[in-house]
Amino acid sequence: MTIPLITPAPEADAERRRALRRMRSVALGLLLFAAVVFWLTRDGEGFWGYVNAGAEASMVGAIADWFAVTALFRHPLGLPIPHTALIPKRKDDLGRGLEEFVGENFLQPQIISERVLSAEPTRRVGAWAAEPANARRVVAEGTELTTIALRKVKDQHIVELVEQALVPRFREEPIAPILGSFVTEAVRDDLHHGLVDLALEELHGWLSENHDTFTEVLSERAPWWAPPRLNDAVTTRLHTEALRWLDDIRQDPRHRARQALDSMLRKLGEDLLFDPTTAQRAESLKLRLLDHPQLAATAISLWKGLRNALLEALKDPSGPLARRLESELAALGERLREDPELQRRLDAMAADLVVFGVERYGSEVTSVITQTIERWDGDEAARRIELHVGRDLQFIRINGTIVGGLVGVLIHAIAHLPI
Repeated sequence: MTIPLITPAPEADAERRRALRRMRSVALGLLLFAAVVFWLTRDGEGFWGYVNAGAEASMVGAIADWFAVTALFRHPLGLPIPHTALIPKRKDDLGRGLEEFVGENFLQPQIISERVLSAEPTRRVGAWAAEPANARRVVAEGTELTTIALRKVKDQHIVELVEQALVPRFREEPIAPILGSFVTEAVRDDLHHGLVDLALEELHGWLSENHDTFTEVLSERAPWWAPPRLNDAVTTRLHTEALRWLDDIRQDPRHRARQALDSMLRKLGEDLLFDPTTAQRAESLKLRLLDHPQLAATAISLWKGLRNALLEALKDPSGPLARRLESELAALGERLREDPELQRRLDAMAADLVVFGVERYGSEVTSVITQTIERWDGDEAARRIELHVGRDLQFIRINGTIVGGLVGVLIHAIAHLPI
């Protein structure tokens, strides 16, 4: 099956067509000029004999080169002469040859690697990104694309992701070993201490600022027959002791409450890893959570909150998020531009990545040449190729006319040498 060629730029093709016609006219004009000179000097001798011989050879060279150029694209004068109309007849061979040429001379790993390294992509990218205007442009474009992407994601997409991808995967994966390893590693590396400190700080601050709320909650739990003054004294005392206790835990890294929490977490991690009963309870809890009808709604709520927060942060092009992104990008560009060792590492990684892509997909890329040319209509392909290179090929006709004339004069001179 052949397909017609698509003309991507009609205006450019129109200009090429005019240039081709002009060069054809010049080549044809030289041939006609040589023919007129030959006719006018056909009986000449002496100097005019040399002119006649040159004109005759010019005609021969012009016609021979016209035949050679025309034979590439069509049958000269419409005559089915063998080995003419080469491109329409052998376009498939031309495509395969072009594919082999590109693969052997342009897609060799060493050539690709050297070209990437010589281009110094890391330094160039760094120098470009270090400019504040460029960093601002990247952030603006990225912000716009991110905003569009966030708005394109619908609630149903999140539901489908949770129900069709995440939940089945979570069902298959045992949760106890993962949680046990996480808890054990966190306790061993004291990773939870920062979270504990943050929770204590927030709880102490809340109790300090919400004395009335604390006492009201406790008063609601008091017996109906208890005197209000006694209730107030007890709740105030409890509030004071709670604040004092939290402050003691905050100030003492080795407080018994902290040690008790560490011991509990350590035991929990070990049980999750080695106690079948605890592991089964964790698995049952996981399945109950996954089967809960509120799971999809919770996922949507979390997604909406995250999306709205991001959209709000991205809405202001001069807001804190945009400024931070711009400064970080400019700082990264500055480092890429000024750190030769980092440049070498990243350039080597880029070269390896490109070489990997060429080795893995190079043959598929070059095969596009053959596959595309095989689908072209032969005559249309010849016309399109001639449109692109035909103007330059007319210089062969012009050179043939001129060189042929000079050779004719030389042969005429040799023929008349006195022996």
